[in-house]
Amino acid sequence: MKNISLKLDDSVFGETEKILSRIKKPRNRYINEALAYYNKLQKRLILEKKLRKESDLVNSDSLDVLKQFENIDYAD
Repeated sequence: MKNISLKLDDSVFGETEKILSRIKKPRNRYINEALAYYNKLQKRLILEKKLRKESDLVNSDSLDVLKQFENIDYAD
């Protein structure tokens, strides 16, 4: 485990404390779970951005290939 110093906005801290009192979970555990969740979200967003970029790179080529297939005369 790593120790860190963390500065929170007063409103975020207050809301967190209210939630923690209701769910009976240690603050440390709650923050760890929140960061783990946020990390997963950010990884997905990074992957989505990468896939969109790669998809845009091959988009025109894919359309050209589809047009070529449409122009093929499939004789029996």
